[in-house]
Amino acid sequence: MNSKLDTLKTWVDEAQKIVFFGGAGVSTESGIPDFRSVDGLYNQKFKYPPETIISHSFFERKPEEFFEFYKEKMLPLGFEPNVTHKVLARWEREGKLLAVVTQNIDGLHQKAGSQNVLELHGSVLRNYCVRCHKSYSAEFVKNSRGVPLCDCGGVIKPDVVLYEESLDQDVMYRAARAISEADMLIVAGTSLTVWPAAGMIRYYRGRRLVLINRDATPYDDEADLVLHEKLGEVFREL
Repeated sequence: MNSKLDTLKTWVDEAQKIVFFGGAGVSTESGIPDFRSVDGLYNQKFKYPPETIISHSFFERKPEEFFEFYKEKMLPLGFEPNVTHKVLARWEREGKLLAVVTQNIDGLHQKAGSQNVLELHGSVLRNYCVRCHKSYSAEFVKNSRGVPLCDCGGVIKPDVVLYEESLDQDVMYRAARAISEADMLIVAGTSLTVWPAAGMIRYYRGRRLVLINRDATPYDDEADLVLHEKLGEVFREL
């Protein structure tokens, strides 16, 4: 790891326009479980498969069971940013980081101080009534009994992208533009198997594509530098 870490340090020092593209592995060291690892949600036993529960059609057909799962397994409140979040926020303050592109919905990048965060899959911190569009906090949803309801009687939906829903095209455009302008792209904590998010790295045109992930990804052979390490151990050195 030492020689690779030295290379990474040099590239970070030289970079002027870093873009960081992160997945669930960025937040696991804050205590938030991921989906696809051995201990992830997709490998736990539920009445329905998680992919089914967090789909748009299930949300509409069985809102009680959707929110029972969502509040227990997908609404991470009270967690704190870890070293990776904090280093990225520092880089942005120093003018080295163009943007954070994230598949996470926990808001920890903003909590660490990052400003330009492009959330491909939305955020649990934003919630709105499907009828009148009034906004509600994550705490309101978490503390509600059963299905959270608006004053008008409408169901309050988390502003997260469920299965069967499209990603926000404006966020996708801004992420693609940032990646295309980067002189260094760090992809970390993601298996790069979820589309269309995984395809975003195709917009990178530079020669400093760094992949940091505990397990191999489909893009390892295309990267300029690959570290199969824990994110925290790498970012503590940066």
